Amino acid sequence: MTVLWAAAGPLSPAQVQQALGRDLAYNTVQTILTRLQEKGLVRRRVSLAGGRGYEYFPAEDQASAAARRMRAVLDGPGDRHAVLRQFTAGLEPADAELLRSLLGDADPA
Repeated sequence: MTVLWAAAGPLSPAQVQQALGRDLAYNTVQTILTRLQEKGLVRRRVSLAGGRGYEYFPAEDQASAAARRMRAVLDGPGDRHAVLRQFTAGLEPADAELLRSLLGDADPA
């Protein structure tokens, strides 16, 4: 996902493989992209370069994905208050101040 978020546009599996700079087989990268697409995390389009291949791009930006994961944790089983307390206890002072500011700007309705 990091490679796709950092890209200026959609990438082919070969471009993702190259950007990862690891010894991953093309088929492995293709399988991962297909699974991410099936889960709704990435979208794909027919390659503009022609052929039968696809180009992949994120379904949402990185900030939206992180916020969705945070909401999932809060909505899951467990003590919501404890989760929020633990999260805020680990914040840097500047991040805590930003959070206070954002909460102050939130529309209570």
